Amino acid sequence: MMKPFLEAIQEKVLILDGAMGTMLQERGLRPGQSPEELNLTMPEVVASVHRDYVEAGADIIITNTFGGSRFKLAHYGLEGRLAEINARAVQIARTEAVGRAYVGGSIGPTGQFVEPVGEIPFDEMKAAFREQAAALIDAGADLLSLETFLDIKECRAALIAIREISGTIPVIAMLTFDDNGRSVLGTPPESAAITLAAAGADIIGSNCGLGVEGIYDILCRMRTVTQLPLISQANAGLPRLVDGATVFPGTPQEMAAYHERMIGMGVRVIGGCCGTTPAHIRVMKEALGTVQQPWQPRPETTGVTFLSSRSGWAAAGGGSKTAIIGERINPTGKKVYSQELLDGKVAYIRREAMEQVAAGATLLDVNVGAPGIDEPAAMERAVFCAAAAAGVPLVLDSSSPAALERGLKAADGKVLINSVSGEAKSLRRVLPLAKKYGAAVIGLALDQKGIPDTAEGRLAIARRIRNAARRHGIPDADIIIDCLTLTVSAEQKRAAETLRAIRLVKQKLGLSTVLGVSNISFGLPQRPLISSAFFAMAMEAGLDAAIINPKDGAMMAAWRSAMVLLNRDHQAAVYIEAYRGEQAAATVQAAAASDAPLSLRERLSRAVIDGDRDGIVPLVEEALRAGLAPMQVSNEGFLPGLEEVGRRFEKNIFFLPQVMQSADTMQAGFVRLKEEMKGQAFESRGRILMATVEGDIHDIGKNIVCTLLENHGFQVFDIGKNVSAATIIAKAKEYAVDAVGLSALMTTTMSEMDNVIKRLKAAGVKTFTMVGGAVVTQEYADRIGADLYARDAMEAVARIKRLLGVEG
Repeated sequence: MMKPFLEAIQEKVLILDGAMGTMLQERGLRPGQSPEELNLTMPEVVASVHRDYVEAGADIIITNTFGGSRFKLAHYGLEGRLAEINARAVQIARTEAVGRAYVGGSIGPTGQFVEPVGEIPFDEMKAAFREQAAALIDAGADLLSLETFLDIKECRAALIAIREISGTIPVIAMLTFDDNGRSVLGTPPESAAITLAAAGADIIGSNCGLGVEGIYDILCRMRTVTQLPLISQANAGLPRLVDGATVFPGTPQEMAAYHERMIGMGVRVIGGCCGTTPAHIRVMKEALGTVQQPWQPRPETTGVTFLSSRSGWAAAGGGSKTAIIGERINPTGKKVYSQELLDGKVAYIRREAMEQVAAGATLLDVNVGAPGIDEPAAMERAVFCAAAAAGVPLVLDSSSPAALERGLKAADGKVLINSVSGEAKSLRRVLPLAKKYGAAVIGLALDQKGIPDTAEGRLAIARRIRNAARRHGIPDADIIIDCLTLTVSAEQKRAAETLRAIRLVKQKLGLSTVLGVSNISFGLPQRPLISSAFFAMAMEAGLDAAIINPKDGAMMAAWRSAMVLLNRDHQAAVYIEAYRGEQAAATVQAAAASDAPLSLRERLSRAVIDGDRDGIVPLVEEALRAGLAPMQVSNEGFLPGLEEVGRRFEKNIFFLPQVMQSADTMQAGFVRLKEEMKGQAFESRGRILMATVEGDIHDIGKNIVCTLLENHGFQVFDIGKNVSAATIIAKAKEYAVDAVGLSALMTTTMSEMDNVIKRLKAAGVKTFTMVGGAVVTQEYADRIGADLYARDAMEAVARIKRLLGVEG
């Protein structure tokens, strides 16, 4: 009898099988047919693939259910047979695996994005994954494998869904990264690791997209922020087109060459993705025999609270720099922000998020607790806005469990909840939310009796919070204790008790600490003097995070200085960057210059850059009243902003979510301009036909390219996905297009691009062709004679503009 899976990986490294789709294609899967349908119609073919991998030495075989969600099956009219398809897949695999291999239930992405990047609400996405996971678990899968996810938020939804069903089923979670070291939506490996571990994964890693060398680099970065076992599931190199067939050049020996380094880093499962065959698995299994070793957790990340967003991450405790939590997104005493919350607007949040991060905030506190508002809805809007505007992890600040849960669903990564107290009611309401959604919590050292006078009293409450959190399965590293700052003008002796409490919490409990520092100086003149002095003292006492106004120069100066003196700023790099030479004076001058009023055209561009959808239409109205023609608004206001978005994207300052938010903002402005033009069309920069090739039902990338092309003034004819060559040719002629764009995500369908381009030329259609998609490369584009290749949507726009001679 086989040991439980999680016990087995403690003792030895396990080999996971290789590619499924290409194997099925070789054995009868027709172009455009659902691979999952074969579980019902050709079960013996699916079984033969599993059998070959088991005989090659695979310790884990993965079910033929990668596209087994309701969203994917609906493309083939099979959504009504979801439970049957997934259950049959497990049965087929178990028959071949019995006594020799574990069966992992494969769950892939849905092909949709979660709000606000896409249109699918978090709960709907979670429900779809829950449905598929339940079918796989009920059928007897030994573990679940989340594979080839591009969107960290979608993968997080899948993990949360699974943990609603089962707290014990082992779960592998993998994101796919490109050669820039980020996912399609801009997530770095560190953020992915933090988020996936917090949401309940047992093993994390990466698959597809890269060869073994690239995957190794990704896992090295993950290892810096997690102690979890890792998985490597690399492609057999990057695909090439040879004699009309897609070939992966990576040999079994090349893939096995990294085994020793992988295992030394903590990889406990090694498998293959696109292009790997039973021959690869056999060699990998043989190579593994000489380098086996028991699992040894790595201690480097012990005691550190890691938090994440879609595109960034932060640490508190464990000797890292004191985290700066920006406090300005709070309606207390802010009439403008309170009114915007009542009006359902987010301009203040966007502005403060960007300004606080620019000033040095590493986390942002988000509070929407104004009287008379729908706080859960306001929290969702605020999280969407702050996450897109700033890219740093968030602190959800609310006493409402409903608002906290709405914010936790809206978040892209692992957030910090502010807060829970030692009161039993608070512990019951907040800790289950933190556990379910993978959040860390701030614990207030107070209870129903108030704030204890002594440091020992606050320590006792901190211990009570820690013990309750442990009972809910929340690790100590995810508890940050607020020893509470009281105004020194009223209770002068208690400031010293707060500092003593910080030391006691760290010495006795080993927990990280946080303070709302600026409370100390309330009611006194020259508040920055008291606040900054106390801040420095608190950092010396061991303060790991501080809730402050990062735009307060005295506070940030105290922080930079303390980090050097406490040896937390290596080689004084942060301090020197801020103050070297005339930098300080230049910063003041730049700040003064930034206050100069922007022109109307500049404000239009700024709205596009910032993704200010609420503000774009009023600006358009103002521009029209000022006498600007609609084309001037577009060409002199919108387009320069979108060009700047493109430049920031190229420099990895912006990522796809920000690009899409800017595009959505520009579209909102276009709607108003079209009304003004009374049916007149904008002057087109070119006519582009876009399609996903036959056999491929993935269209996320294509849709993004279409949106950006339209925003840059092109007339786009999007004819959908799974489109035949004959239809593409007919539509290209009908619309007299200047270029045809072809997309493919799968290795099994990319060769259809070659067919389409050849048939376009044979039919005498004089048009440029461009190709793109996750598996497509420049080499492949050159081989099939495409006029251009683009790695991403922004590059597609830039290259088609150059190709058609419409620069600017």
